[in-house]
Formats: sequence, C-alpha cells, structure tokens
Amino acid sequence: MDKRYNSFVGYFKQKYGCRLQKIVVDAGFTCPNRDGSKGIGGCTFCNNDAFHPNYSTPDKSIFQQLEEGIEFHLNRYRKTEDYLAYFQSYSNTYAPLEHLKGLYEQALAHPKVKGIVIGTRPDCIDEQKLDYLAELAKEKIVIVEYGIESCYDKTLQRINRGHDFATAVAAVEATAARGLHQGAHFIFGLPGETIQDIMGMASIINRLPVNSVKFHQLQIIKGTQMEAEFARCPQDFVQWKLDEYLDFFIDFLELLRPDLYIERFAGEVPPRFVNSSPWGKVRNVELLQMLDKRLEQRNTYQGAKYAP
Repeated sequence: MDKRYNSFVGYFKQKYGCRLQKIVVDAGFTCPNRDGSKGIGGCTFCNNDAFHPNYSTPDKSIFQQLEEGIEFHLNRYRKTEDYLAYFQSYSNTYAPLEHLKGLYEQALAHPKVKGIVIGTRPDCIDEQKLDYLAELAKEKIVIVEYGIESCYDKTLQRINRGHDFATAVAAVEATAARGLHQGAHFIFGLPGETIQDIMGMASIINRLPVNSVKFHQLQIIKGTQMEAEFARCPQDFVQWKLDEYLDFFIDFLELLRPDLYIERFAGEVPPRFVNSSPWGKVRNVELLQMLDKRLEQRNTYQGAKYAP
C-alpha cells in the first residue's frame, strides 16, 4: 500500500512500472434511460457536459480526441508516455458488438495508447461483449467501469436509473468470471439515503468482486432534474462540509476491504455547472493531500475496521 489506502495510481505503477494517464473519449453513445428503451431524461443527477473535458466531443474522431487529450495532459504530466483511452460519456457498451469493436480498436491503434477503460451501465453488457473484452485483454489493458451509484433499489428507482442492484451484481460477477479488471462507481449523498444507509454500503461493496472503486460526493448540477428536487426537498439530502466529508470518508474507508483500489474519493465540476461551491475552489490534488493528512492525524488506514 503506497499510502494509508490503496491508490489506483499506485496500482498502475506497481503493475506496469509507470503512470498511465487516462484520455477521455466521447464516442457518441447514449443510455437506455435516455433513448426511450427504459426511460427518458436519464439519471436525475446527470449533465454529462459537467464531467468531461473540452477536447472530448463526439464531432471529433477518436484519434483527434486522443491527440488533443495527450497534448492537454502533457502540461501536467510531462513524464507520462503511455495512455489509456477512457470511453467515459454515457454508456459505452450500449451498441452492437461489431460497432464497439470498431471504436475500441480505433483507440488501440494509437501508438501511445496501451489500453482502454470502458465506462458503462450494468444493464448494457452481455456475454458476447464480455467474451470479446476478455480476448482483447490478452493483448491490451482492458478495464470495465460500471456506474452502480447506489446499493439500494429505492434510490436507483428515485434517480431514474432504470435497473436494480441485482443487475449490477450479475454484471460484475460475469465480468469477474472472465478475469477482467473492473471498477465500480458510487455516489454519496443521493436523495433519501441517510448516513447509516451510506455506511451500510461498505459491507455490500466488499462482497462485490470488483478490483477498484470510485466515489463522488453528490453535486447538484444546474439544469438537472435533481436540481429541482433539491430545491423542493433539501431535507432529503445528506450534505457535508469539507471537514465533515473527510471524516465521513475515512470512517467509510476503515470498513472497506484492504485490497480494493481507491481511484477517487471526491469529485469536482467546473463552477459554471453548479449554483454553489460549498467547498470553495479546492482541487482534487488538494483533496488528496487533505485526506493523507487526516489519515495520519487519526492514525488509521483502509480496512482498519474491516470484518470479513
């Protein structure tokens, strides 16, 4: 463990001997709860424009997005030489397999791209797609990242997710059966969930056969259905001041199994997408430094209270 928790950056350095920087790619996907297959409007918290960089737009070719993304990140990570194409926007397995093959293989054809990360929903995967990804993973790095968001069906229904938690369990188990590296994404503070509910997710997550996890605090994005819901029922939402969130997350981290890699513990969006920034203009790198310091102050670590 390179820190008091298993960092995902540390995982890459340990396994591949170097940093691998993700380059976001928008391949023009949608979601089944947007196109009418399961619903319309998407998840109530979602405005995808708030979560991906300006260079990543579907009007550009995948190669162009990668080129611009590499140039963008060179300003911050000058020593980085190898990259992962991150299919992030919407549900990146929500298409016929042959179409997916063409997109993924375009990205892998870039000389500096060593693998792909595929963000998707648990209800947008099937046996054939997983078999293909397992074959691809014999030659390239392949990571599947499932947006699960909550372990509770009542929450998934309230946020218009369009699938239940059992669907997520089935997807991650089928993915694990093929030996694929997989991550899961969760949001803290979704409407109707108490602190006790959220803390209860730790033991549920521990039982999932995932390799890494990404956590975000809920941010109320302008123009979303959740913005209107928050205005009507603010009492239904758990909100944290920054110091409170650090202590909450450390309490949660203590319950997580020690082998899980932590890819992210909080999120940031550009200020223009939110009505207020309760944590100020603190950036992710500063949040990580704060987390490290608070872990040292409390003399604790990931899994300190883990009970198998």
